[in-house]
Amino acid sequence: MNENYQARIDRSAELLFDYLSERATSEEVSRMRFALDFAREAHKDQKRKSGEPFIMHPIAVATIVARELELGDNPIISAFLHDVVEDTDYSVEDIRSRFGDDVAFLVDTVTKRKKDSYEHSKQVDNYRQILESVHYDIRALLIKLADRLHNMRTLDSMRPDKQMKIAGETDYFYAPLANRLGLYHIKTELENLSFRYRCPRDYADVERMLSDERTLDRPRLERFTAKINEILRDANIEARTEIRYRKPYSIWRKMQSKGCDIKHIDGKHYIRIIFPDGINRSEKAMSLLIYSALTDYFKEKPGSVANYIDAPKENGYQSFHVKLLSEQGVWEEVHISSERMVRNSRLGCAAERTEENVKAWLEKFKTLLQEMAADNHGMEFMDGVTLSFYNDDIMVFTPKGRGVILPKGATALDFAFEIHSEVGSKAVYARINGKLESLRTVLHRGDCVEIGTAEDAKPEAEWMEHVSTYRAKRYLRGYFANMPRLEYDRCDKCHPLPGDEVVCFKAMDGSVVLHKRNCQHAIRLASQHGDSILAIKNFPENEAFLYPVRIRIKGIDRYHLMSDLIDCITDKLHLTMSSLSTENIDRIAICTIDFSVHSLHELQQAMDSIAHIDGIDEVMRLDVAKS
Repeated sequence: MNENYQARIDRSAELLFDYLSERATSEEVSRMRFALDFAREAHKDQKRKSGEPFIMHPIAVATIVARELELGDNPIISAFLHDVVEDTDYSVEDIRSRFGDDVAFLVDTVTKRKKDSYEHSKQVDNYRQILESVHYDIRALLIKLADRLHNMRTLDSMRPDKQMKIAGETDYFYAPLANRLGLYHIKTELENLSFRYRCPRDYADVERMLSDERTLDRPRLERFTAKINEILRDANIEARTEIRYRKPYSIWRKMQSKGCDIKHIDGKHYIRIIFPDGINRSEKAMSLLIYSALTDYFKEKPGSVANYIDAPKENGYQSFHVKLLSEQGVWEEVHISSERMVRNSRLGCAAERTEENVKAWLEKFKTLLQEMAADNHGMEFMDGVTLSFYNDDIMVFTPKGRGVILPKGATALDFAFEIHSEVGSKAVYARINGKLESLRTVLHRGDCVEIGTAEDAKPEAEWMEHVSTYRAKRYLRGYFANMPRLEYDRCDKCHPLPGDEVVCFKAMDGSVVLHKRNCQHAIRLASQHGDSILAIKNFPENEAFLYPVRIRIKGIDRYHLMSDLIDCITDKLHLTMSSLSTENIDRIAICTIDFSVHSLHELQQAMDSIAHIDGIDEVMRLDVAKS
């Protein structure tokens, strides 16, 4: 073995055991060293794609399990051994004879099953196996997450198509799983690593813009936190403050959902105030004391308080949130937490004090898995998990006061199908808090919802775009199962243009479909059918083809603004508009324009030209239905 590699292996191992020796008994440390020695021998002739010895991976996974998840000796031993049965000639019984039943169980649970054929797809069956391990022990899930985290941290050595496949799996399955388990640090890192490899150009752009903003904002934020520290000192409150910056993926997702640029996104950072454990008052009382001291000085934004201490999120997250107006005239998001809350937000379900939350979480998960297992369709199984379980939840109510839990972003139509499939299939309208509303209306926590039905009503094709729960999608898929399937050369969800970062998939019927690399449908396909990804470097421009696009323009209204816009698009750029709509709100003009271009470059040129028109503040590309 290369001496440099040997030195790196020894150093990584000793750093880990230095850490463990302070937290484990000498007997436990001895067992863990024996596990490492056994793994080194088992993997001695194996290398990773990067060319480095394979044993570096189990050491890294064990380090994550020990340091970042703070698990005990058997999970750490299992992390050292997690690939032994899958990749060497040793069996689970060999593990059992050396390390006991518990370690053998964990290693067996995280080992991919070897099958001659797969019922749905290899990836879907692997997901199913991971999820079903929840029935027995959540530690197996945590080892799998640690394994995935290290694989993502070392993804540079993979081919681009493999990077897309692994990153797609991560964004579709592993990051939401970490989020639902309350492992915010791991969830955030997985999301951002996935984003970096799926859309490197977008990632680099957002990272650069965030870095520029942080440089500009730092003096203002330091003055704000200094004032908070002064207020707390004067009130004899012991606490520390820190500025927490949100990561590129979180910001990019907000830009996409709100259809605006980074300048118009709020919440790019927050201030965290952390008070120590073991004080002579409850955590809620301490949080309210800090809140009171701060709002004696700073103005509070009405309706901005979110009390997650009394009502924790389902994964156990607790904190007290409020927005305060800084002396510089900016609303700042402030989170007030105890050291325990901060630790639990990092460890999530692995933290001892969230045990009851985890039990409730597991029971709900088991019920969901049993319900979906009856369908026995691989893709629907995974859609049910991701759509119905990995979203943040809201609770809404029937007129009789029955609580119904739905994923955040669910519509009145989802609510109808959650009540009963007959209610959903015959739904015509909704009354939300007494007001007549469309079935497509997005619900919010605490809404009271009543569904109006009609005997002659039937599901509409567009409903599939306005439901997010497993029950609603399952029913509608079945209802529309016999309708003809359209084939597209471009994805009808993300509408890629020549010049966009793209990925393509070969369908079962041989057709090839192009997707943007940030397309959620593409991420799902990469996650479940990664072997169907075809190598493609770019989507070439062709003068014979034009693609419909839509932009939104926002600016200060003035005389001749519309004529200047039209002149720019038609006379200067020689583009033909298919539609134009405008509205004026308090002298702010908002204009939506549809036209066609040959490429992303041509669209960007048009947007840049429009942005230079006097009074225009913002030009954004919007989604448009495929023509």
